[in-house]
Amino acid sequence: MSEPVELPGKPVSASRMSIAQLMNPEHANNHGNVHGGWIMKLIDEAGGLACMRHAQRRVVTVAVDTLTFRKPIFLGNLVTITAEVSYVGRTSMEVEVQVFAEDMIHGTKIHTNTAYLVYVALDKQGRSAPVPGLIPETEAQRQRMQAGRKRQEERLKS
Repeated sequence: MSEPVELPGKPVSASRMSIAQLMNPEHANNHGNVHGGWIMKLIDEAGGLACMRHAQRRVVTVAVDTLTFRKPIFLGNLVTITAEVSYVGRTSMEVEVQVFAEDMIHGTKIHTNTAYLVYVALDKQGRSAPVPGLIPETEAQRQRMQAGRKRQEERLKS
């Protein structure tokens, strides 16, 4: 068995990802608002891309901690989703994803969700693979990383 490989760390900002999409009628639920499942898909996509950018490997989703829809998103809103890696283990990465809805006609933008998801990096054979360490660049990122460590410890207990 070979020794674990220590990869050089990467700054949090290197993983930052942002996607935006206009919410059209095909994104509607039966209430006429945007379907929560569509937003969940976009959250998973942005989170996975941020983790792929960090690990430079394919990744798979292994956990979604909490996803609470605090505000509705309406048809015609521009949804912007930002994601960046918040904590890393040996092969796993936690990502913080923020969702914003913008009414471009009225010039208003609201924060609708924050979600934490966990992904595992994969090697070419589809097995878990080591990921680079994470280097916080601000005090807020340092605190978020400590909170991520605690969340991961809780995840591993269950």
